[in-house]
Amino acid sequence: MKKGMMTDVAPAKIKPLSRDQIEHRLKFCPRLPSLGSINSALRELLNADQRYTSQVAEIIRRDPSLTARLLRLVNSVYYGLQTPINSIEDAVFYLGVRQIRQLVMVTPIIEDFQKLAGNATFAWREFWQHCIGTAILTREVINTLRAPSDEVDYVAGLVHDVGKIAMASACPEHFELIHQCSDTATTTLIERERQILGLDHGEVGAMYLRSHNLPDALVDVARFHHAPERAAHNAQLVAAVQIADLMVRHARIGNSGNDEPVQDADWLKAKGWDILYPERPGTGKSESEKSLARATLKRSLERLPTILDGLV
Repeated sequence: MKKGMMTDVAPAKIKPLSRDQIEHRLKFCPRLPSLGSINSALRELLNADQRYTSQVAEIIRRDPSLTARLLRLVNSVYYGLQTPINSIEDAVFYLGVRQIRQLVMVTPIIEDFQKLAGNATFAWREFWQHCIGTAILTREVINTLRAPSDEVDYVAGLVHDVGKIAMASACPEHFELIHQCSDTATTTLIERERQILGLDHGEVGAMYLRSHNLPDALVDVARFHHAPERAAHNAQLVAAVQIADLMVRHARIGNSGNDEPVQDADWLKAKGWDILYPERPGTGKSESEKSLARATLKRSLERLPTILDGLV
């Protein structure tokens, strides 16, 4: 039998669920506490006017997981150093406030994700790489428009595929069957999700985040990151995540669980560009701005694998 084709027995055993049934199951999924409060003491210190390396290092030292990631990251990014960095103070000095802030957010959220995923069989390390890569690149996309004023863009990129994790937690049999039946020649991932479960991961993710009273911006990103033109609110953020997601998949960095190949044309002509850079007739400015943004993002994409090796 052709790979990806379901047997006649499988659908009889595992039937699609209704929206109400899925919503009920999601209520029993673990929360993501780190999205509500991410190491507040360190965040306040990083946002202060004066930042002292020793104070930042002292707070990091209290969290063994964060310490390990910090040292792994600095030694992978600055691999040209003759002597490995073993001091937290030195690591903070080399990485700087921006990357420390991102690391602070990644560490607890990924740990929450791992708890939420439970024992579902999946290439989770590659999935975390995809999520973090999308977060980093989402920030870069927003940077082509304006200087970010908060961390919502980074968090949005990080949680855009949370529906897949929630699906693995709440509906493990459906999740496993969806990824067993991966035949991109006949169906897309979203089509298989709707056929086997009843909803796709965007709908499940939005439902999960909304049930835990998380910000509308994150709900919209989870729901519409494959179709930002359908987002009535937070359209620019959703568009930025769409482009980042496509670029990371195009470069085959990590694995989102979506095996459909992404060609150059797919991310270059994504609907998100029209939302971020709307056409202004007669000026030609929009097209030139898009070209500059694409070139900048390509350079950022080339640096991602090195950064991710240190984070995950």
